Amino acid sequence: MEFTELEAWRRRHPNYTYWCGYELGGCGGRLTDRLYHDKVCHFAHVAGGPTCGRADTGESSADHLFIKRGLRDLLSKHGQRGDVRTRDLGSGPGGAVDLHLPAARRRLRFQLSRLDYRGWRTANLALGGDVDEVDWLFGSDGPLTEELLARNGYSLRFRLETVGGERRVYVGTRTYDEQSVRWDLLEDCRIERAGLLTPSAAALRVPVQRPEPFAFPLDGPTIFILDKEAPVPDGSPFAADGRRLVMADVKPLGSPVVRAVLSLPDDTALPPAQYVYRAADRARLLVREGADGWAVHLDRFVRLNAHEAVRTGLAGVLPEPPERQPAPASRTRRPNPQPPIAPLRVQPPAANRKQRAKKSVPLTRDQAIVRVRETLRASAPRGSTHHWSALAAQLGEPLTGMSASERIDFLVEVDSPLWDTKAVLSVLLRDDDAGLLPCLPAVLAKLGVRGAEGLSADSPVLLSWVNQETERAIALYAKPSRAVQRRQPVTSPARALTARQGREIGALIRRVQQHQPKQDRFKSRDSTAGERQQVRELLNRVEKRMSVMGGAFKTSKQTRRTLRVARAWLTLAVPGYLIPANPSPLENQALRTSAADVLAQLRGIARALDATKLKYW
Repeated sequence: MEFTELEAWRRRHPNYTYWCGYELGGCGGRLTDRLYHDKVCHFAHVAGGPTCGRADTGESSADHLFIKRGLRDLLSKHGQRGDVRTRDLGSGPGGAVDLHLPAARRRLRFQLSRLDYRGWRTANLALGGDVDEVDWLFGSDGPLTEELLARNGYSLRFRLETVGGERRVYVGTRTYDEQSVRWDLLEDCRIERAGLLTPSAAALRVPVQRPEPFAFPLDGPTIFILDKEAPVPDGSPFAADGRRLVMADVKPLGSPVVRAVLSLPDDTALPPAQYVYRAADRARLLVREGADGWAVHLDRFVRLNAHEAVRTGLAGVLPEPPERQPAPASRTRRPNPQPPIAPLRVQPPAANRKQRAKKSVPLTRDQAIVRVRETLRASAPRGSTHHWSALAAQLGEPLTGMSASERIDFLVEVDSPLWDTKAVLSVLLRDDDAGLLPCLPAVLAKLGVRGAEGLSADSPVLLSWVNQETERAIALYAKPSRAVQRRQPVTSPARALTARQGREIGALIRRVQQHQPKQDRFKSRDSTAGERQQVRELLNRVEKRMSVMGGAFKTSKQTRRTLRVARAWLTLAVPGYLIPANPSPLENQALRTSAADVLAQLRGIARALDATKLKYW
């Protein structure tokens, strides 16, 4: 691009001619080189030629040709047969570069143009029609590289750098173990039956024998009855180590009964087939892409009583009580010619008979959840409260025999799922002494309400928050409903400051921090933007892999605590975030944790996930 370079080029190649190349999206017309001393030298179209519509003229506009030439040189170097072609995907001939290896029944695609998930899925099906596997290489990191990383355990990238008049091609590999991408020159790679292998591919690629199924939680309770006589389909794609497959009749909430494959823990004995069961935890629907059928994943279940089982329609009717036969009369006793007149019985009114018959049959747990939810919603517009003992006496079982932990789980299901457009109905319940339920903080913590952990039912902070949530319930369930603010965390109310007061307080805090010892300052506030980005990306990857692996990865209490601390750390580490006046124990731990500690703990969870994945898949 310098005039001295162009002059030397002209002397070396006096007879060269130049043309606008079709493979670059050009018009095919004649070009001439232009020499300038005051600006960059360049090519220009000769006057009178065709109109050129080439859009991209930068140094990256010929990247597909450098990739194509590099792949052909690599095939020749390793003596492999293959077909290399560039693809026009609608924006020019440089949309992609495909390498077909017929002997290995494999394709490689270097994707240069932008692509979303639906476009990738369509292209992947088209490319995989006559091969066993397709390897995708993307020029930038994004949602599709994250998707392939979750599916395969690794993802491939490529980039090009200008060296003199050439563009050198690099191939990168990334795994869950490695936070950064390892780059190797394309000319240093090799092509084998396994595809394109970088010098460090053997150490980086994670062999995945069976891709784990995709799991979707089922809303509400799931009822089922086993059918041990029905055989499980041969070669079921849902067979896995530590799991047992059986056939069952399954009835999800609000759906008809369907015959399905049931995946149960292998270390649990199969229950008797004549009873009906309910999933104790939320069931999950397993789906494998590219395979027909689906399965229901359960870890724990409980048996329904006879009355509950009959209502599901999966069990037979209750047996009629045997009729009592009158005792035979004695032969020596003479029959009374005038039988005694039976006393008249006063029949109760029809309403009382219906109410008595209704009370005679106890409610199921699911019915009790619906009844309590409807009762609280009906009283919410008035702000009325209910005593738990009175509610239990009115509805009977199963409310009367609940333990403290069962009551917490029951109220969590009453308020689940909790959205911003709903209010927490449990705030309308009271204990016998007219105070809040002792289990309310635990219920709020399980529902995901921030700041409720470690509080007592008589905490002033909790009482203030309950009053705010009660006002939200009155507005949301009134007819017509009124707009309300978003639900706030259970923290001390903060007074709004003016801009001048905020600046003065900020300056005071900085002066105090400058004179404080290093160990007394909040470590999370000292993090950089890059460290916060690393924590956010690693946390997202860990949570996504835990969701995909489901029950195969046994989540310990320490693991759950680490994830909660990491989420709180990301919130508190944001510059300008107002730290609560009374931080919870979880927030205190997050404030005392540095970015390096959070990353080390998350990497430990990621290694445990990899070990579990290699063990089961």
